Amino acid sequence: MDPVRTAVIGVGYLGKFHAQKYAALPNSQLVAVCDNNLNTAQQIAKELDTEAVDNFDAIKERIDAVSIVVPTQLHHSLARECLLAGKHVLLEKPMTTTVEQATELVELASQNNLKLQIGHLERFNPAILSLESILKAPLFIESHRVAPFNPRGADVNVILDLMIHDIDIILDIVGSPVKRIDAKGVAVLSSEIDIANARIEFDSGCVANVTASRAGMKSERKMRLFQHDAYITIDFQNKKVGVHRKGAGELYPGVANITSEEQAFEQGDALLTEIESFLDCIQHNKQPKVDGNAGLNALKTAIEITHLLKD
Repeated sequence: MDPVRTAVIGVGYLGKFHAQKYAALPNSQLVAVCDNNLNTAQQIAKELDTEAVDNFDAIKERIDAVSIVVPTQLHHSLARECLLAGKHVLLEKPMTTTVEQATELVELASQNNLKLQIGHLERFNPAILSLESILKAPLFIESHRVAPFNPRGADVNVILDLMIHDIDIILDIVGSPVKRIDAKGVAVLSSEIDIANARIEFDSGCVANVTASRAGMKSERKMRLFQHDAYITIDFQNKKVGVHRKGAGELYPGVANITSEEQAFEQGDALLTEIESFLDCIQHNKQPKVDGNAGLNALKTAIEITHLLKD
């Protein structure tokens, strides 16, 4: 099978890593890197032995797929242009700035039989991948995502910058429509909301309590889930999982013993796994793990939380 002809639009801090993965994978031919700062593109192109351009038109006839890694405000226009040109798109999160823009991209991808994958990288974390057969019908979820302030994400609020990762994971695990959301948040270090908490109720009865902060002194990315047969802990940052279940016998009268299994995973390379999955979907006509509809649903919830905080 011929390699997928690829390109990366936007080769700043994160886009550079996308380009490196495409250049390293055997089923990818990195045709070019594209950036409106041609000097930046040329530096990355020299490192990866590929072409540098400063506009998509220069390469659109020579590629099959593209990663778009630019500021969120440019996601819709660039992804729309690529989809109309018949290219498969891996679009960084958050998907767009509005639900209407995201809906249009989903429809364009469907109409043109193209893959649209959204860059919710945490879905490719080995800790969460290991639990796919275990997570089912959760009753209560609690997540904390804390990080020091980073100017790279300051073009959006903390909900769209950090919390949206956990929103995406929770929506996928619960698999039930959102019934009600309550939210609180404050601006601390920027003009946008930097610390936020949301309580999300689902039609299934599950409740998720989600906290995100970009005003921390250290990073922490953890989630706890309770379901009828297990209590599950996930440490995304340190790649650790704990599964605790009711066992035989009693810990106290009327209270079952608890059996625990804990597992740690190699750090791995979630971005490489994400891009490998994207290319595999293109070559074998598979549905992306985080397709456009998943990105749209996460964005809808994140924007609803944002609106609640602004009211």
